[in-house]
Amino acid sequence: MKIVIIFDHPYTANAWKNIPHNRSFLAAVLKKISSDFTRRGDDVDLIDLHADHFNPIMSKEDLADWRQGKSCNSQTADYQKRLLKADRIIFMFPIWWEIMPAMTKGFLDKVYAKNILYTANNMKTKLVTQPKIDVITTMSTPNWAYRLVFGTPILKALFRGFFLKTRLTHFKWHNIANLDKKSAAQRKAILANFSIK
Repeated sequence: MKIVIIFDHPYTANAWKNIPHNRSFLAAVLKKISSDFTRRGDDVDLIDLHADHFNPIMSKEDLADWRQGKSCNSQTADYQKRLLKADRIIFMFPIWWEIMPAMTKGFLDKVYAKNILYTANNMKTKLVTQPKIDVITTMSTPNWAYRLVFGTPILKALFRGFFLKTRLTHFKWHNIANLDKKSAAQRKAILANFSIK
């Protein structure tokens, strides 16, 4: 299986080691699931947005290209080719202010472009394999508050506003909430048991 992982964290995918001010629990989760997939014989293709110096800003030139169904640049074109080959796509990012960071939003805006990855007239995806899509997030907000107080904005933005809109229906959200309140032992246990089927 061809698995494309889009990883968004300023410390990059290399931040899985426990080094103060350069550590990310999300990067540790990435390392764990990548190892699991590789062990099963899957092909893991990592897009590390910060390590790649991806620019999430849609310039007027980028928008002109987007409107004409052209790739913004060679990096965007490369990402698009990789996504078209994917059997499974995994987005990984922290929840900041109850939504995805700018880098992930910019990736969706610029890379998932009309007439390249979806057809403009009917909004139907061109990802013909109907890939499984997983979204793995971490957040400081307690799960109950995110759902009941804030109304789960990430599901509204991604599941309803993006995936379903372009007929991508195989979607699952994996969330690790209230992370900053977890002890080292609790984090270790979460990491050891974390898996996606």
